[in-house]
Amino acid sequence: MSRWTTGQVSKQRNISVRTLRYYDQIGLLTPSEKEENGRRYYSEEDLFTLEKITLLKSLSLPLEEIQHVMDKLSFRHVLVAHHNHLQEQLAALQSSMENTTSLINMMDLEGTLSWDRVSHLVRTVQPKSKQWIDYFNDDESSFLQDALPSLNRGDKTSQHYVSLLRRIEWCVRQSIPPESEEGLRIASELMKLSLETFQGDEQLMSKFWEVRKLPAEQSGLYPVSNEVLEFVEKSLAYASEKDGD
Repeated sequence: MSRWTTGQVSKQRNISVRTLRYYDQIGLLTPSEKEENGRRYYSEEDLFTLEKITLLKSLSLPLEEIQHVMDKLSFRHVLVAHHNHLQEQLAALQSSMENTTSLINMMDLEGTLSWDRVSHLVRTVQPKSKQWIDYFNDDESSFLQDALPSLNRGDKTSQHYVSLLRRIEWCVRQSIPPESEEGLRIASELMKLSLETFQGDEQLMSKFWEVRKLPAEQSGLYPVSNEVLEFVEKSLAYASEKDGD
């Protein structure tokens, strides 16, 4: 089984020994193996954890928040979030390149540039990617921002949603169908929790669900796999069918 010393990890991952020791000190990343002489070794799983930390830091997430979400996010979740972040950076870079090209072409055509034109092009940036909250009116947005669960909050409702999400992901991994007893229990809990969250407003709940199904890069919502979304829809349909019976 492969293992790496702090020095080796520092060199391979281009991260300082001091930083690795700080991660160990705050409990964010502790080497899995420790010998009697006190020497510590990182396992391959530890290195995956380090990569998660690095990717989350690239999203400007502070270490305190990273500690809070590390166990709640799979490596795929982190990669999807990082991918969306890179897409935004790419869009911003593309916009800057287009503006600069326009300035160059103007200089070639006119031989000079007026300040008004330079100022206009500098201010003209590509609109920011639409976020999920933009799909709702002001009253709905205000309500949803207060009512919906957030990984940044530790309230019972948010914890319940996270718990349901993890149960659904487990069912997907274990190939447990949505039309199973577990799927029925999840759907029942999800419906009850959703009604409480949206205060019985089924129209708003349906509207949000349609936004929830959009790609993460389009909605700006926390990325959830298509398999999970499909499981939710099928389990809810199954639960409704059982209630009808």
